[in-house]
Amino acid sequence: MKQAETGSTIKVHYTGKLDDGTVFDSSREHEPLEFTIGGGGLIKGFEDAVTGMAVGDTKTIRIPATEAYGTYRDDLAMNVGKTQFPPDIEPKEGVMICLRHPDGGTIDAMITAVDEDSVTLDANHPLAGKDLTFDLEMVDIS
Repeated sequence: MKQAETGSTIKVHYTGKLDDGTVFDSSREHEPLEFTIGGGGLIKGFEDAVTGMAVGDTKTIRIPATEAYGTYRDDLAMNVGKTQFPPDIEPKEGVMICLRHPDGGTIDAMITAVDEDSVTLDANHPLAGKDLTFDLEMVDIS
């Protein structure tokens, strides 16, 4: 039976969960995830997990934060004054915004808190610092 290897284009159904059982993403209500192993489009731990699987195989794997979205970095969370926001933007908790670096680059950040004078922004990936568990089912290998 053919097994998935580097360079294989695969389709896999997955359900991703946090340690408390919360489902953060799943392909079960949609088409399976399709990607080429080794293409660099997914976290390394996920690609490593599907390597060697055959069509019909299922498994559950746990990916530590360091092999997923990295550790949480305090230096990517910051407080800024409300006056630094354009007047037409009302900062609200839970909203993603795009920040510009002085060098012209951009980074996405989540507004995590708003008080009378300041706004707390967090540019960490929402899953940074979290170990992830995935239930996997190999659907196709080409």
